[in-house]
Order: sequence, then C-alpha cells, then structure tokens
Amino acid sequence: MNQPIHRCGVQFGFDWPIRVYYEDTDAGGIVFYANYLKFFERARTEWLRACGVDQRGLAEQSGILFVVSETAVQYRAPARLDDLLVIASRIERLGKASVEFAQEARRGDVVLAAGTIRVGCVEHATLRPVALPSSVSDALRREPGLFQQGMSTTTA
Repeated sequence: MNQPIHRCGVQFGFDWPIRVYYEDTDAGGIVFYANYLKFFERARTEWLRACGVDQRGLAEQSGILFVVSETAVQYRAPARLDDLLVIASRIERLGKASVEFAQEARRGDVVLAAGTIRVGCVEHATLRPVALPSSVSDALRREPGLFQQGMSTTTA
C-alpha cells in the first residue's frame, strides 16, 4: 500500500507515490495523458484521508460531495511502465466552497506533468455549491506544510 510522504517547509505540502502499471500506458508504452488526472485524484483523496476527512462519511452523513469543476494540465515529459512517480500537491487557494490544488507528477527531480485542479463542494441532491464544512477547512489548514507563503484564502 502507498504511504504518504509529508515534507514540511518545502513548496509542496503532500506527496503520494504511484507506480505506473501496464493499464496506465498507451500502445506506445507511455502513460496515457488522461491518467495523470487519475493520479492527481488519488493523491488528493489520500491527502484528505491523511487530514482525517472521510469523503464517504461526509456524503452519507451530510449529503456533501466534492466535484472537480476545472482542470488545466501541462505535459512536459513522458512516464513509462514501472516508473515510480511522486504526485506532489499543495493548496493554492482555499475558498468558501472550493479548493484549488496545484499538483505535479514527478520522476525523481523531473516534473512530468503539472496542473491546477479546482474542486467544489456541492450538496448531493441538487449538485449546487455549498460551503466547505468547517471540519474540512480546519483539517486542511492544520495539515503540516499546507499554508505556504503566497497561498490565499478567499471567499469564492
């Protein structure tokens, strides 16, 4: 099982290791571009779990879901079968009803893909935006290495 790697005092707040499997690659043997979004999703999910946020419990008990509302990814170099990657994540902006993450897929010191992903908090039945529960925003603020210089907290 993957284990989180916490790095305090550095640019990114949470690292998650991911191995590239055959299912992740295309016919040319490199990671299919859309799979980086899957890797980023796994890292965000594990980060929330490490912060003590139970997404299933939140959905079942409060009717609140997280949905991706925006993505932008730059692809810089290919990953290949059996590569060990690290997905590095940080919060760029923590809003009232959304969180914007900056994420990178790295192999060693080489950045393979970098992106921003905006995740919104919505009510399950209507899919309309709702405020992040204070327990979630508090958990994200408490996690080591998150609020680096330059991160903003806004009302959006």
